[in-house]
Amino acid sequence: MMKRNLAGTYVAVEPFHLDRYLDEQMFRFNNRQNKTDEQRFNKALSQVAGKRLTYNELTGAGSATSH
Repeated sequence: MMKRNLAGTYVAVEPFHLDRYLDEQMFRFNNRQNKTDEQRFNKALSQVAGKRLTYNELTGAGSATSH
């Protein structure tokens, strides 16, 4: 079911970010019943308030890896 959801939602899924894709899909699945889109949106926003994800953290640009 997860594979079907990912393939139906995204054009490409990068393995580096797979945990974030899975977190989003779990949130959608766990909040699917008896909730409107607005209620799900408000819940998602309430969970990210006060948190910050920088571009370097997201992409791993600040890590000490060599290409």
